Amino acid sequence: MSEQHRSHTAAMITLGCKVNQYESEAIAERLAELGFRVLSPTDFCDVYIVNTCTVTAESDRKCRQLIRRAIAKNPEAYIIVCGCMAQVSPDACAAIEGVDCILGNSDKLRCADEALRLVTDGHKRGSASVCVDDVDSAPFEPMCIHQFGRTRAYLKIEDGCESRCTYCIIPKARGKVRSKPFDEVIAEARALIESGTREIVLTGIETGSYGRDTGEHDLADVLQAVNAIEGDFRIRTGSLDPFAMKRVFVDRIAGLSKLAPHFHLSMQSGSDRILALMKRKYNAEIALNNILYLKKAMPSVMLTTDIITGFPTETEDDFAATVEFARKARFLSMHVFPYSERKGTPAAQMEGSVPVSIRHARCNALIEVGKSITEELLDDFLARNRTVPVLFEVYKDGMAIGHTPEFVEIGVRSPRDLRSEIRTVTLAGRSGALCLGELTEFNQ
Repeated sequence: MSEQHRSHTAAMITLGCKVNQYESEAIAERLAELGFRVLSPTDFCDVYIVNTCTVTAESDRKCRQLIRRAIAKNPEAYIIVCGCMAQVSPDACAAIEGVDCILGNSDKLRCADEALRLVTDGHKRGSASVCVDDVDSAPFEPMCIHQFGRTRAYLKIEDGCESRCTYCIIPKARGKVRSKPFDEVIAEARALIESGTREIVLTGIETGSYGRDTGEHDLADVLQAVNAIEGDFRIRTGSLDPFAMKRVFVDRIAGLSKLAPHFHLSMQSGSDRILALMKRKYNAEIALNNILYLKKAMPSVMLTTDIITGFPTETEDDFAATVEFARKARFLSMHVFPYSERKGTPAAQMEGSVPVSIRHARCNALIEVGKSITEELLDDFLARNRTVPVLFEVYKDGMAIGHTPEFVEIGVRSPRDLRSEIRTVTLAGRSGALCLGELTEFNQ
């Protein structure tokens, strides 16, 4: 069968989070197993599979745009739509003329099999088949990847979220917490490392909830087991809830030699009142105490975060509390975005809507605060470090760019491509948020 369909081509178009990126890679590997040549989304293909995101209304708009762009590139191509928007709004996806099949989040590998069925049938039917199951009753879908580029690989260890934050639609798209079996996680990590991956990112929809459904292992167990795998590589985690950074967890992971001292904490606000309205699991004091303990246990750690400005009823005092929190926590970078109503969430029904202009003004103001904090942190970093190890990820116009374990971005001039290499760099200064350096003589 694979030889029969060797001439057919397919492309993955992926929007959204690291979990989606992992799942798209798994689908692409399955397509290759079935005989498809997997090409770039910019190529003219027989099949396009669009793995959607629905975290915001803007995400939905971008998904629709990319679906239509794929159809315009090749009107005869088969179009399969899967992922979060497909799960939450299958009818909206099916209404786009030219779409052939809608799948949700419970059986994504089926996308490859549907692609094979479509090219075997050999003609477009004029309307989309909708095959979206109840994600709440779905088990963890067994899938794995064997490569993800030699630099960094995402490894999905968990799916689903049960936090029910008032602004978030994702629990409806992803269902309950389900964990990948512990032994399978470690086996997949080992295979990726043996294939040459230099950095493993353990990710999930609510990564810190790993094992909650089974009661057998938790995220610290996974980190310890992956750390014990032989090889020269780094470990990172996907986004974590600040509540997950409890002292017992920090104590268990602080000494892991391969764990990069960098965490992305989804803070969302620094105001206790707004955090309560969001139904987050922590207040500002709990989060800050966890952060300060983490910094004491891992002195070189850097933190990044997400912040929403202009959540319903947010006052100037609430926003000032968020600014104060950001200054105390000292985030290396902040992804700041203005609140936007998400249909189907409790927050969209709340009274006290903040004018859009104020949401954006606060967003811009906090971005500026974030820039000043970043500059202070990088100046401190340069003062403390003469040389640093850098995993290079990008090479363009003679400049190699990568990250330190702390996720500080470093650029060096190089006569050759250094992607996937970890090299020692002598620091020389910075240009904005990019630190600059030179390759040490013994490493050239």
